[in-house]
Amino acid sequence: MYFIDPKLRSYRMFLSSSSTHLCSSLFVLGCVRNYAVAREQKDEASSGVQSKQAQQFDSALSKLDNSVRRTGRITKTMLLRVFHDICRTGYPSGNQALLLLRSCGSLLPEVPPVDRTELAHHIWTKLQELGSQYDVSHYNAILKVYLQNEFKFSPTDFLAKMEAANILPNRVTYQRLIAAYCQNGDIEGASTILGFMKSKDLPITEAVFNALVTGHARAGDIDSSKNILTVMRNAGIEPGADTYVSLLTAFAEKGDIDGVKKALEEAENADCSLMDRDIMQVIFALAKAGHQQYVPEMVERLRHERSYIPDAMNLCLSLITHGQEDVAFQVLKNFPTLQMDNASAESYNLGNFFLRHCVNMNTALDKVANYCRDLQQSNLHTSPFNFTLLCALEAKNIGLSCGLMKQMKEQNLPVRPHFFWPLLIQLVKDNNTTGVVELVKTMEELGVAIDTPTLSNYILPAFGSLEEARQALKVTHASFLTRWQMKCIPKTNAVCVCLCPHPERGGYFLYSLIDSMTEAEVQVQKDKLREYFKQLQALNITIPVNIYRGIRNLLDSYNVPELIKVTEDKVETLENKLAELKAENKSIDLTLKQIIQALCAEENLQRALELKQQHEEHMTAGGYAILINHCCRNDNAEEALNLKREMSRKDSSVALDASKYIALMKVFANSGKVEEAVDILKEMKEKDVMLNDTHTTMLFHALSSAAAKGGPTIIRRLQDTVFALGLAKPSANLCSPLITAYLDSNDLSGALDAALECQKRYNHLPRIHDILVGLVQQGDTELLQKAMDVVSQERGEMTMLYDLFFAFLQTGRYREARKIIETPGLRARPGRLHWYAEKCIAHNQMETLEHMVDMTAKLFECDRDEMYSYMLRLCKETNNWKKADALWTKMQEENIIPRERTLRLLADILRSNGQEVPFEVPEVNLKEKNMHEVTLCIYFVLAIFDVSFRMNEKNLVPSVCCSAGSHIPGFKMSDTATNLLIVTQSKKDLVTDAVQTLKSMLQVNHVPSQLAITRLVQALGRKGDVSGIEDVQKLMKGLSTPLNFSSMLFINNIALAHIKNDDLDSAVELLETLYTNPDNHSASMSFVFRKILENGNDKVLDKFSVMAERLANHFACYRPASDLFLQLLDMDKVEDAKFMLAVSVCVCVLHSCKADSQTILLTSRSDDTSSLFKYELKELVLFRSLYGSVTRLLLLSFAQTVFFFSLKLLN
Repeated sequence: MYFIDPKLRSYRMFLSSSSTHLCSSLFVLGCVRNYAVAREQKDEASSGVQSKQAQQFDSALSKLDNSVRRTGRITKTMLLRVFHDICRTGYPSGNQALLLLRSCGSLLPEVPPVDRTELAHHIWTKLQELGSQYDVSHYNAILKVYLQNEFKFSPTDFLAKMEAANILPNRVTYQRLIAAYCQNGDIEGASTILGFMKSKDLPITEAVFNALVTGHARAGDIDSSKNILTVMRNAGIEPGADTYVSLLTAFAEKGDIDGVKKALEEAENADCSLMDRDIMQVIFALAKAGHQQYVPEMVERLRHERSYIPDAMNLCLSLITHGQEDVAFQVLKNFPTLQMDNASAESYNLGNFFLRHCVNMNTALDKVANYCRDLQQSNLHTSPFNFTLLCALEAKNIGLSCGLMKQMKEQNLPVRPHFFWPLLIQLVKDNNTTGVVELVKTMEELGVAIDTPTLSNYILPAFGSLEEARQALKVTHASFLTRWQMKCIPKTNAVCVCLCPHPERGGYFLYSLIDSMTEAEVQVQKDKLREYFKQLQALNITIPVNIYRGIRNLLDSYNVPELIKVTEDKVETLENKLAELKAENKSIDLTLKQIIQALCAEENLQRALELKQQHEEHMTAGGYAILINHCCRNDNAEEALNLKREMSRKDSSVALDASKYIALMKVFANSGKVEEAVDILKEMKEKDVMLNDTHTTMLFHALSSAAAKGGPTIIRRLQDTVFALGLAKPSANLCSPLITAYLDSNDLSGALDAALECQKRYNHLPRIHDILVGLVQQGDTELLQKAMDVVSQERGEMTMLYDLFFAFLQTGRYREARKIIETPGLRARPGRLHWYAEKCIAHNQMETLEHMVDMTAKLFECDRDEMYSYMLRLCKETNNWKKADALWTKMQEENIIPRERTLRLLADILRSNGQEVPFEVPEVNLKEKNMHEVTLCIYFVLAIFDVSFRMNEKNLVPSVCCSAGSHIPGFKMSDTATNLLIVTQSKKDLVTDAVQTLKSMLQVNHVPSQLAITRLVQALGRKGDVSGIEDVQKLMKGLSTPLNFSSMLFINNIALAHIKNDDLDSAVELLETLYTNPDNHSASMSFVFRKILENGNDKVLDKFSVMAERLANHFACYRPASDLFLQLLDMDKVEDAKFMLAVSVCVCVLHSCKADSQTILLTSRSDDTSSLFKYELKELVLFRSLYGSVTRLLLLSFAQTVFFFSLKLLN
């Protein structure tokens, strides 16, 4: 079993197909090093080198993966770059070796087969010298390379070298050896291996029969090739597409076009569909065997499937590599014009890859020139000569370059002096003075004037002196520069040192500093820490209590508690201070509060209340808040209520913070004081107490606590009050306590009704999984069907199937669960599977999780490695190494190639139980300490950024960044962190800072994320900053890597910015200008309509409704009207949507009547028009509810169907 890095999963899947296995080499198969030696060498590697290797290889891996995804091939340059990077580190892993070896075959169509095999041999030898350990997967890979490159070798010697290396061949090895014999027409050798496989009871697969089809044909026995299909059927194996391709290729190599046609008919009759890729193999075989006259007939059979372009490009490249340029050009001209290489609004440039490869393969000048003329005359390429010349110049091909320039001169195309610069540079570098002189003569023949830059920069440097140049070039006068003096400007490293403008917040930094230190480091730096503490004390800087406790706990764990001395008699000291202040007739408010806080910390509420009673006239709101909070923590509802009333009597304007209000609401609800809890919520609304995400979470826990102690009635009252007052937005989390109350009372019907009510009112289905589980356990099919119908209507059928699948799993009904997951057309939803797997892990449900993993084996697009990793995680938590070992066997049975993290997890389980690990464990990518600090600091800066907004300190982030830069060498914000910063700034409406962050990001050539730009543009739209949006748009146009933005992102938000500025005319003019262009009729402005409807601005809505009607009436552009119609429907404005539909239908009728030269009088706003509609929008509303997850395009199509249906009613 071999393993490949997880980032190459898609690449690995591509490589696993029979037509795309990669190459390797085998000149030194017997020279396998001892494993212990290689292991010792690896152990000597430093963590820094390993980290660098991992980073380089991950980057290279990503490039290879992207190249294969996009084009179905890789380049030799890319492969060599990866190879050299691995060699420089000196520690190649087995995965890396396998990747490189496999990449030397059909994925290099631009490289001749001989060169590919030599490259594979070189990689094999070099990696083996560096200590790579080869197993049977590497030997199988080299076999596949030999087959793809048609490299002749001795299978007997190959097996002997495997035996010498102590590597046992497996079934795949024997299959490929049979294919090697058959490739050379050696049926006897193939039969020997076949007999050996039978003696070992190894299965004879379709691949073996396919090889025999080829073998008999190349041995000259085509009849036996055809009979192989009959043998397969007798053996119970139905011939598949690969078998028919082998037979078609056999006929093609013989030039038997009739046999090819007959085989195609047989495949069609056998209901075996051949793809374009299969036909291309037949075309390649015909061309390679010299039967080019039959190629056009095969080209006509190509159906231009979705993957046609990359496959056809690879075919063309392979044909050119094998000297079949004319056939490749026939295939090229068959390319669909709508999917060309560089389609633009002005022109098409078809065949850039073709022309470039012709240049690289030194195709004859006459052929290349003919191809260029043909492409230009066919209007398939605007400038083929220029592009081909560019390729020739890049290849430093002087002869072809000069020949192309002569052809361009004949075509009356301009030939300029700088065209010769690349050639002159190479000649000067090679000290080829004669070549420079000849090239100058060519320039004169073409009538190209030698200008001053060409002479001084590219010609004269080839000569030792000016006199020598004059003699060689026959130059008597010239104006040029004889030399340049390069001035080196020393660069200085600037270090930015910034002091935090808020020294009182040093506690945050101090805690982070101590937390990042080890115990040994704290012991060493103890004196410095003590000095720092003294400085803080001298500056009268106070560390918050929670930070102080955290630091104290850290220092206790580091065994240095003496650094912070805790005053045991703090209360007594404060009480003495209070007495002194009172005797001196000074204010005791602050001291009283401190005493109360200290007593509450010691859980001495009685003494605190006594002090409050004694000094009631000096009690402040802060003191009451401390006492109230302590009572809430101890569920003392009566005392909390008394304190709250007392505080309100003293000052009714005082408002507590949100957390204390929620605590009061919780303790009142738990003690049955529902009205008091509701009053607390109303007071929060009256005093404009705002809730953030943390407070919303606290509110959820408060409601959940009340659900456990109260009942559905109490929770419903509190929940309705929260949502009605607008204290928090409805969410599945906040709605769930109500369902919990019903479930705790075993009222499944009530729970389902409550969930459906939440869906109707708030568009959330809380705890639907638990409801379904309960219904399945009770066997209540009627309620279960009701629940499923609602889920299907609101969330889609696939969501319903997954919910039912998980419910059956949870209740142990595995047979029913399997039927659900095997529903035709169902595909994997990683998020849902991850959610349930985490649920099983949290509840230690190994059996349930194992059944889910087993049932999803054939689920489309299911990540099998991820599924097994869930089970391994549970095995680790339960320390079940036997189950983990059994999972390893099952993974091999499924032929799963695990990620490195999965292998390390499995190895950790086995090692911790003293078991032998049956595979090579991938090295952990260790990071250097300073890089680790940089990463931590980036997250710390982001955390500080979030805190700074809550503290309304916007200058804190630059200070932290600056301080981090001075303390950590190489500190910089990563792309992810910077994008997150832009998103957060945009959310907080700090658009100026966000734009500046974006510009600084672009200055260092970093590419922002699509999400960051979208949020920034939307924030600018909300602020009404039109010029800001235009500036961002200009910045995005200058990106070297364009982002996949919606074409309407900037236009819609500019319109919203105009609306924000009350400039409705400019907004309407902008959109009307867009839609009056017929090319933009499909552009969507739904976002604009949605924002207008959310803001409830009727004036703006009326203005834009008129615009939509005008566009539909005068320009036959119905998209704005359709967008408005759908948005009205989404906002449950059915009557308005009905009116919009009526208007749109009237316009359709008018246009239809005009086309038929008929006359009909309809007024777009007539009440009679609306009365003509007997068709109500209930069906459309039902459609929206039935298919809530359907795409907008489908919904738009349905809306158009409604238009036509209504039109029919009118007729």
